[in-house]
Amino acid sequence: MPTALPTSLLLVRHAEVEARYHRIFGGKIDMNLSPRGHEQARVLAKYLHAKKIDTIYASPMKRVQQTLAPFLGNGATQQTIFKDLREVDFGDWTGLNWEQVAKKFNLLTHEWLEHIQQGILPNGENGAQFRSRVEPCVRQIVESHPGQTVGVFCHGGVIRMILSILLELPLPRTNMFEIEYASITQIALQPGHAEIELLNFAPWRDVPADCHSS
Repeated sequence: MPTALPTSLLLVRHAEVEARYHRIFGGKIDMNLSPRGHEQARVLAKYLHAKKIDTIYASPMKRVQQTLAPFLGNGATQQTIFKDLREVDFGDWTGLNWEQVAKKFNLLTHEWLEHIQQGILPNGENGAQFRSRVEPCVRQIVESHPGQTVGVFCHGGVIRMILSILLELPLPRTNMFEIEYASITQIALQPGHAEIELLNFAPWRDVPADCHSS
């Protein structure tokens, strides 16, 4: 009997955002891409067009939609928007930088995933709430596309939650993974387990510059 093909998820983080939001807990802020981010999105689209992607799911937030636009604009399959793929809500941390959060809330900001998991972000989502909205999206995507390759365009926090779900890791353990702007992390879903096939691959950074031109 032929072996069933795995379902592959290409988890794509949005490109770089406006400079005023760098090192900011952006979360629910609906920010735009920076000029550099638009260039990252163009290079990303060129790379992805060489791949066979059967379908696309995406967050509705502007930074994701602007990242996806060059890819969709060149004849790619249309997207399905899942509002629950939006970024985690940082509550009272929203709009503050790392230093401001550390000073105001007396917290170690590099442990932000642990803080989400424990639910100590004032007026923000806790780990259980965050998972409860992302996991149904993941399950629906996987169940709807057996043996296919699916692009999921979303956010760094959402990608970490998806990895937490599929790899059966506590959310804070995903701090071992870097999730760069406009990067691709590919997960193959085999019977009974998930495998990382590609991690934090950023075409704008990892593909030679002379391959970026049209």
